[in-house]
Amino acid sequence: SFPSDEVIRKRLLIDGDGAGDDRRINLLVKSFIKWCNSGSQEEGYSQYQRMLSTLSQCEFSMGKTLLVYDMNLREMENYEKIYKDIENSIAAAHEKISECKKQILQAKRIRKNRQEYDALAKVIQHHPDRHETLKQLEALGKELQNLSHIKENVEDKLELRRKQFHVLLSTIHELQQTLENDEKLSEAEESQETQMEAEAKQ
Repeated sequence: SFPSDEVIRKRLLIDGDGAGDDRRINLLVKSFIKWCNSGSQEEGYSQYQRMLSTLSQCEFSMGKTLLVYDMNLREMENYEKIYKDIENSIAAAHEKISECKKQILQAKRIRKNRQEYDALAKVIQHHPDRHETLKQLEALGKELQNLSHIKENVEDKLELRRKQFHVLLSTIHELQQTLENDEKLSEAEESQETQMEAEAKQ
């Protein structure tokens, strides 16, 4: 984190030359002033060497700062790229999740259909197959046809017995009439004989 203005002010109060680049610049200015006010050639040369050293340090610090700045820019670009990659990954993950949800729903429908098919298959297994059912129907048809013939024969026999019974009743009725007529005729003959006997006695 960067130092606040208050911290910088306190550093300057404690150390008049400041710290870091500020210190180097202040030293350079002081060296330049001393170099301008130098009385001898040796002192001027010494101040000149100090200024060159301070300039070298400032250039090195500036180069270092530029390198750090470039590194920070590259890091920012890298972070942006990573951020975009993360966003793309998140979008792809959402699409994958959506696709997985669709697949889960489809799997649930397939499982439900299979359960229904299994239930139907169990119900179908309890019933005979089509071929067996057709054979049973054919057998039942033949049996029904035989029963129909038997019924017709029984009805014919009943009709014959009814006619025979009717003939028998007619014969009995005729016989009864004949007997009644014979009985009346016998009574009339007896009455006539009785009358003739009575007339003969007179």
